[in-house]
Amino acid sequence: MESCIFCQIAGNEIPTAFILEDDLAVSFKDIEPRAPVHFLVIPRRHVASLNEARDPALLGHLLDFARQTAEKIGLEQYRLVINTGRDSGQAVFHLHLHVLGGRKLGWPPG
Repeated sequence: MESCIFCQIAGNEIPTAFILEDDLAVSFKDIEPRAPVHFLVIPRRHVASLNEARDPALLGHLLDFARQTAEKIGLEQYRLVINTGRDSGQAVFHLHLHVLGGRKLGWPPG
């Protein structure tokens, strides 16, 4: 999707320092971090939100990719967040996983 900023990032149209990348996904630091460590994992293919995700293999890959990225940077404890829909806080309508860590995270989160 041409106007989607995450599609542009995943397609290397917007220069971004990837933490990790493969044929299906990329991870990179969030530009508005909510924790000392905050990175995003996105699929290269456009999927608007978790509600539109119909590929269980891709979803499993994104979870494992988040784990691999955390392992690469030495992050052993973290939280995964997927906002789905405007009222949940989803601001970019391209499926993405927030990975947060580097401090004790409170509960409930919101």
